[in-house]
Amino acid sequence: MRHLAMRARSLVRSALVAGVISSAAPVVAQEVDLPTLPDVGEGRGGLLAPSGWLVLNTPVRKSPVRPVDLKVYGFYIGGMGVPVGQVDVPIRAARFLTITPSYMGYRVPASGLNELTPEPGPFTDTYHEHQFRIDGTVAIPVRKLEVSVRNMYVRRFRPDGADDVNRYRGRIALAHPLTVGGKTLKPFASYEAYYERDAGWNKDRLWTGFTLPITSRVLIQPSYMFEITTGSRDVHYLLFGLIVNTR
Repeated sequence: MRHLAMRARSLVRSALVAGVISSAAPVVAQEVDLPTLPDVGEGRGGLLAPSGWLVLNTPVRKSPVRPVDLKVYGFYIGGMGVPVGQVDVPIRAARFLTITPSYMGYRVPASGLNELTPEPGPFTDTYHEHQFRIDGTVAIPVRKLEVSVRNMYVRRFRPDGADDVNRYRGRIALAHPLTVGGKTLKPFASYEAYYERDAGWNKDRLWTGFTLPITSRVLIQPSYMFEITTGSRDVHYLLFGLIVNTR
């Protein structure tokens, strides 16, 4: 899996940098981010993180030309004990382009930091981080295939003793609806790469799963994500998401 992610990085990175303005996948994104730790070598194997999340989606402006939504997320990363809160405001700027300013805050306990290190670590304090992000998403349908590219700018506000840093995130995603038993099942897959000036390309994510409507307002999204971060253990996320459209 690590080899596959590295191959994807080499194939996709140039397209992301040259790229189309930005994109968010056509599914709700699991955006949990963990602090970059010092690179101390290999050591322990991958970490399994069963995780859950909930998003409440409310339309703020239902204009057919410039609709605006409000999305409020809550995440919990199992195996590390990390709670995350996030707020997005997607704004449809053009037919294929959505601009999304957002805020995310999270807390990693010392036990979670020690789980992430390649060798058992000496962390005794909790790590807090706040992020302001803005992205542009270009999503283009190719018949029934949905193709999207997202470029995101992130400002990471880190605790005292650590400098605030800028980050670039680029993601390419595919999704295709399938009709199963009268319901529309939407499988998806994406690749995402992270870049920071001092650390370079320091994180990769491969993500796959499907979105399934339960009612007209409630959808579920089981998925799997594989994450490689410089200086940290590989993480295997087993995700279950609940999407609630309030109106």
